[in-house]
Amino acid sequence: MKTIFDIQQFLKTYGTIIYVGHRLSDLQLMEDELKELYKSQLIEMRDFQTALLLLRQEIAFEKERQEN
Repeated sequence: MKTIFDIQQFLKTYGTIIYVGHRLSDLQLMEDELKELYKSQLIEMRDFQTALLLLRQEIAFEKERQEN
């Protein structure tokens, strides 16, 4: 996984499609869904860590962009 789109496609394989229409909310919901999948032992630790890192970077970028 290298992009947010990759994470969306990954989540789609588990039947999860997230689109609220607000970028920051979408990212936060994706993070919550990843945590639930990992907690349920449905995804590998490596996939979880990679996706979480990408999401947190993008969330930080969005928050900074909204402040300016």
